Amino acid sequence: MGDAPAGPKRAQSRGMSAPSPGTPAPALSGAAPLSHVPPTPHDAWVDAPQGRLFTRRWTPGPAVPDVSSTTAALPPILLFHDSLGCVELWRDFPAALCGATGRDVIAYDRLGFGRSDARTAPLPLDFIGEEARTSLPALRAQLGFDRFVALGHSVGGAMAAHCAADADAAAGMDPGTGPESVRGCDALVTVAAQACVEERTLEGIRAARDQFHRSPEALQRLARYHGGDGARARWVLGAWVDTWLHPDFAGWSQADVLARVHCPVLALHGDEDEYGSTEQPERIVRWAAGPARVEILPGAAHVPHRERPHDLAQRVARFLADLP
Repeated sequence: MGDAPAGPKRAQSRGMSAPSPGTPAPALSGAAPLSHVPPTPHDAWVDAPQGRLFTRRWTPGPAVPDVSSTTAALPPILLFHDSLGCVELWRDFPAALCGATGRDVIAYDRLGFGRSDARTAPLPLDFIGEEARTSLPALRAQLGFDRFVALGHSVGGAMAAHCAADADAAAGMDPGTGPESVRGCDALVTVAAQACVEERTLEGIRAARDQFHRSPEALQRLARYHGGDGARARWVLGAWVDTWLHPDFAGWSQADVLARVHCPVLALHGDEDEYGSTEQPERIVRWAAGPARVEILPGAAHVPHRERPHDLAQRVARFLADLP
């Protein structure tokens, strides 16, 4: 799109109250505290159409008696990682999110990433929508959940939006018309996500590509998270760089997909994000069909779940606690 990088703007909302940007998320009010027993992670493999997917699920520790029955019934939060990411690179955030919300949190490695089966062919230009068509049905069927909250970082935010838009259709209902009790996706949360291709996005990718080319150590560090395999790490890097810099990808936009997202939306974005201006979350809010709001994170760059995992988890928890 060639949009110039923008400075911090006021948070926008449509149909939802929004805290003023720059304000730390307050602790959840009116909710009984959960115990301090750390969440328990469980690993599992899921058979998807093109290969096996590695998953990890965090389950809340024992809660105090008066909330245990309600938290157990809450739909899980499904995490969608970024272009170079995997389960391990979520770091401490899933456990913090699990503890803050009282919900199961599920992360998975996309095909070709992390511990999931390798992928050798170039990514198709419609790879973002592919997760809703292939991975999501397999995850829901084999991990035993129907309703869910979709949370995605960077390009994972776009994948989460596709899954939110398609979830109701996969359940056999028209999105936005059924009762909330049977909605496939309860809410969508995007973190540092892109709604379209900005020049700032391309500049950041070119700079990262050049850094990888200058530093073999950087590729070796990336390989540690993708099977310890240099060839896989090069595939992961190419899948990101070659796709986003492809001339046919320049017109990519989430406008049509977000027009089918009727669930509540929270778009979180750092005002120092090197891969997207604050116009990105504002477009997400404008284009979403349902109630939506932006929260700008002051001083945060592109990976706020590693920069400030507990603050981010609290913001998401407050948003989910306010759902109808």
